[in-house]
Amino acid sequence: MADVSPIDLQKALKGAQYPASRADLVSLARDNGADDSLVQKLSGASTDRFDGPDDVQKVAFGNG
Repeated sequence: MADVSPIDLQKALKGAQYPASRADLVSLARDNGADDSLVQKLSGASTDRFDGPDDVQKVAFGNG
């Protein structure tokens, strides 16, 4: 995966409301112009629900 910065992640998920489903975050990221690699990371997440930004960061940066 290409390196995704925390700022890229914030931009991709601007306007997210938590808890959020994986599908909702993938759609939002696409709508916000996220890099394909980030969209793929979110799409491939092992969870269907994200309770907040920390959960998303764990998936995006492999910290979980």
